[in-house]
Amino acid sequence: MFLKLFILFTVVPVVELALLIKVGTMIGTLNTVALVILTAIVGAYMVRLEGLNVFYRFQRNLLHGIFPAEEIFDGALLLVAGALLITPGIITDILGFSIVFPPSRRVIKNILRRYFEKRFELRVIR
Repeated sequence: MFLKLFILFTVVPVVELALLIKVGTMIGTLNTVALVILTAIVGAYMVRLEGLNVFYRFQRNLLHGIFPAEEIFDGALLLVAGALLITPGIITDILGFSIVFPPSRRVIKNILRRYFEKRFELRVIR
């Protein structure tokens, strides 16, 4: 667990910073800053739109007496996507945008679902 947290909070920001510096040398500092700000604004807007869509599906399922499990999962993923998109960086933006788009979010949900199914088994005690 310590190794995972170490990688998350030290290695990922260092790689992000290195990529931003590399992009800054290629397209210029001002353009890089503008790109970071633009992706944060566009990402926040897209997360808001998708979040409203998920919320409407959530309400519709509740009105029809259906437990909104997929919508809860989508909402949690969109929360993560929002956090990734407002964090400056290229890798976090790519991952955040891939979570926002429904087709790629479906793939990510399937991967996470398989991971959680392997990790947490249902055990029946008789």
